[in-house]
Amino acid sequence: MHSISYYPVLSTELLNSLLAAALEIIWSIFAIMSKRYDSLGVSASKNEVHQAIRSLDKGLYPGAFCKILPDICGNDDEFCNVMHADTAGTKTALAYLRWKENADLGVWHRLAQDALVMNLDDLACVGATQNIIVSSTIGRNKHIIPAEVIEAVIEGNKTFLDTLKSAGIRVHYGGGETADVGDIVRTIDVGITAFCRMKREDLILPNITPGNVIVGFSSSGQSAMENEYNSGIGSNGLTAARHDLLSKYYAENFPETYSPQSPYDAIYSGDFKLSDKIKSAFGQFEVGDLLTSPTRCYLPMISKIIETRKKDIAAFIHCTGGGQTKVKKFARNVKIIKDQLFDLPPLFAWIQQKANYDLSEMYEIYNMGHRMEVYTSSQAAPDMIEIAKSFEIEAKIIGRVEESHGNTQILIQTNQGNFDF
Repeated sequence: MHSISYYPVLSTELLNSLLAAALEIIWSIFAIMSKRYDSLGVSASKNEVHQAIRSLDKGLYPGAFCKILPDICGNDDEFCNVMHADTAGTKTALAYLRWKENADLGVWHRLAQDALVMNLDDLACVGATQNIIVSSTIGRNKHIIPAEVIEAVIEGNKTFLDTLKSAGIRVHYGGGETADVGDIVRTIDVGITAFCRMKREDLILPNITPGNVIVGFSSSGQSAMENEYNSGIGSNGLTAARHDLLSKYYAENFPETYSPQSPYDAIYSGDFKLSDKIKSAFGQFEVGDLLTSPTRCYLPMISKIIETRKKDIAAFIHCTGGGQTKVKKFARNVKIIKDQLFDLPPLFAWIQQKANYDLSEMYEIYNMGHRMEVYTSSQAAPDMIEIAKSFEIEAKIIGRVEESHGNTQILIQTNQGNFDF
């Protein structure tokens, strides 16, 4: 007796229809995943913001990392004015939660550092490393943010600037403004404006060319300026990290920490509380400490690199908004290959496991292991790595620049896949 197997014969037309339907489902799922960050009311690319400011004056050097103006103060053509403004972003919501749970005012000191570094490291990318004036702007909901928190933020500013002074960096605190704006700000917003007058000949303007190598400076570990392990999170992607890792407990008990317009199923959709402990190769840490790790400051290290190897610097890139793709805004018609990135720090790995993001989107949101990079020659790279080592910051060549026959391309190659941007 013969066994007969029957397989229906499908027409080519039907096969193509089924394949098209399957691809449509896959792309729909990917679209839902990629829109999650947008659904939380934030954007890694800030395309709408860039569109809104497209008609503004770009300054003396439109391709510079910061806006550079003529010397309005001294009216001297040999000088220029550099100005930058930024905030600690939604990391303030994490600081607020941490403070509410354990009454630790120290978290506000760290938040002050976040806001300062997000400005100072951007200024450093154009060569402004000394005689910087900073001013703070704090907006609070007075109903829930008492004076002691404001005092802690201001004290944090002073303490961090004293730390920089001890490292030979002169940054002057010019005061600021504290506003009670509870109808606008749900908890607290902490921002900094920074200003510097410098010689035009000392500017660093991006000139990324084929043949450059890329030295990356780690965002995690413990540098000489840090008292404890730094998770490397910085001050980007904290909206996503907060909601992807922390549990609905925070939505139920602290509704003031999220926008009511965001989909409730996307709010605090993780498993952790801030006090939960997580083990890693670097030790055991509380989730709250990892998420509120202060943004690492590279300014003293950059100042030393500029002092010793300025002629070898093609560009410094601060990998903040846009993560590992940030450089695309400052490079022209080259292929940037990043194929030797740092091992993923534990916090980013946990976010990846918990979040519904494609890994390529992670590289656009987070620094993923290094938040500062310099484009330079292969001959100068070892010296820059040694300077970083003197500050106990891990550094290495993480990629290179090649010719491109079209627009600027970024290729990130990892053991989890290759990603084109």
